[in-house]
Amino acid sequence: MTLSVCFAQIARLTLAWAVTLTPLVCPAQNIPSDGVILDMAQAYRKGDSKALATLLPKAKDHLLEPWAAYWELATRLGTAQAKEVDAFLTRYQGSYQEDRLRNDYLLLLGQRRDWLGFSKYHSAYRMQDDVQVRCYALVAQSIHDLQAIGPTVSALWLAQREADDACTMAVGQQVKLGKLDDLTVWKRARQGMEYSRPRVVQSALALLKTEWADTAEKIYAQPEKFLEGKVLALRTRTRELVTLALVRLAVNDVAAAREQVSRVRWRSQLTTEELSWVWAVIGRQSALNLSDQALDDFARAKEVFISQDHLAWKARAALRAQNMAVLLATIEHMGSKQQAEPVWVYWRAKALSSVQPHPLSGELFKRIAGPTGFYEQLALEELGQKISTPPAPPLEPAELQRAQQHPGLRRAVAAIELGLRSEGVREWNYITNLHDKGGMGDAALRGAAQWACELQLWDRCINTSDRTDQVIDWSQRYPTPLKGAVLARTREIDLDPAYVYGLMRQESRFVVQARSGVGASGLMQVMPATAKWTAKKIGMTGFTVDQLHDEATNIAIGTAYLKLVLDEFEGHTAMAAGAYNAGPSRVRFWRMGPRMEAAAWIENIPFTETRDYVKKVLSNSVVYASLLTGQPQSLKARLPQVGPRKSEAPVPDGTLP
Repeated sequence: MTLSVCFAQIARLTLAWAVTLTPLVCPAQNIPSDGVILDMAQAYRKGDSKALATLLPKAKDHLLEPWAAYWELATRLGTAQAKEVDAFLTRYQGSYQEDRLRNDYLLLLGQRRDWLGFSKYHSAYRMQDDVQVRCYALVAQSIHDLQAIGPTVSALWLAQREADDACTMAVGQQVKLGKLDDLTVWKRARQGMEYSRPRVVQSALALLKTEWADTAEKIYAQPEKFLEGKVLALRTRTRELVTLALVRLAVNDVAAAREQVSRVRWRSQLTTEELSWVWAVIGRQSALNLSDQALDDFARAKEVFISQDHLAWKARAALRAQNMAVLLATIEHMGSKQQAEPVWVYWRAKALSSVQPHPLSGELFKRIAGPTGFYEQLALEELGQKISTPPAPPLEPAELQRAQQHPGLRRAVAAIELGLRSEGVREWNYITNLHDKGGMGDAALRGAAQWACELQLWDRCINTSDRTDQVIDWSQRYPTPLKGAVLARTREIDLDPAYVYGLMRQESRFVVQARSGVGASGLMQVMPATAKWTAKKIGMTGFTVDQLHDEATNIAIGTAYLKLVLDEFEGHTAMAAGAYNAGPSRVRFWRMGPRMEAAAWIENIPFTETRDYVKKVLSNSVVYASLLTGQPQSLKARLPQVGPRKSEAPVPDGTLP
């Protein structure tokens, strides 16, 4: 390696070595090549243990050596000896890589049912964020204390999206010992049927009877056929299988399920609990379809027997129907944790004061009121205040220096700069959130966020600053990169820059190379087909999809499309944000029905991702408006009512992609 190449390499790593007390060293032969690390990352993704073993010695003394060593050992962990694991944990003690490998090894020991070894390694485990490890830990604990783990295991299991070995095993143990009732298992199976997760159904029913896993598969595929074969005088377990079939039928065909469960044969034989659950699923599906029948369906289910998600959708259906009495009663049936969510605190307060002022409403608004968050901002305005962004106290220089000198943060920055974004982000998050119990304190978080901002690692800047709870540094949480370009472009096409920044912050966190799982790209996360259509619409010649990673091109196309969407929906920012995320055709359907306040309409958006997205874009926009204008702002002013298109408004041509 030549001296000039050495200096070039130092320049690439300056971000990671900045302000350290140890000087950088040349000649270049003392610095391992970045290429070795990149080759090892590629070999790890391929599972090529031979290549990793060959390359590992060449990574010695590189800043990212802990990653290199982790990749090499993790790839062959199943055959590694315990002494090799111990040597790694000792050498990289205190690092993310140590805890990451410990996590991997704990999962392996759990799969092997090595509870003695598991307990040995678990005591030093810091992350504590892996549900499977938590379930294995409960199994290991049960050897000494059977009584303490039942409720914890069932809560973890019911909250999981997919089935896994750890929690299923822990629950199975409790079921065999009679510490967990069968109804919990049936509820898990019902969840699988309702949310289209057949493996969840099969793994749950196998805990009660092995052959029921096959039965579950048949019910999932053809629920109506299963119901046709059932006769009167159902036994308890057969009743539960019928309940599963009715749940699945409701997901496939809500009208058919409504007709089936109304039949005398089921009404007379299913229990009140079983019927309530089925009607709640029918009600949820009706609410997702924005059907006026949703509240009638929910009315046939007793709240005490249904899930939290069912209660949330009953509350949304009541909002859509503008039935504040049912909304209030539904929220009051929720558990204390669900009731404390800002969405239900806000709507409870609104429901209480829907007829006349209620003394409790103000207290409820005060519980959640704040300058960030959709319902928090609305609550603040209900108390007569607006959203403002005062400057934060100055950051102590020592906190910034501590962040710059932190080995884990330095390594995270180096990984991101080398193109290993996933590894860098995970290590950064671990240092700020998980390395110490409770994560970093406010001062340290502000220091880390400031360093990320200075390096233009905007996603780390925002996410780290978001974790502070004593001080809000608005310039960190809501940065305005490319300000000149954004302001010039929004002036050109008459678009609110605060709205554009609010959307970009939610879409990409200002990561130019961001790419979603469905192919959306760049700062404004534009889909390729949409980009091509928009480029043609605005007369941009020679456009190719790879240009979406160019900042100026992405902003030009993204803002042009946003403006077209906004114009179609009469300038309504909530509907336009929904259309930007889920597509205009869906929002055209969602707006049909009763005219209602925008917050209630947003809360009834059927897609969880889009519902949360719209709230965050609008909340972000209000903050950006305050930052850009220096004046207090109102979220309510950005929320006109939503309903069918006014008769005098031009009908859209439906060509928006």
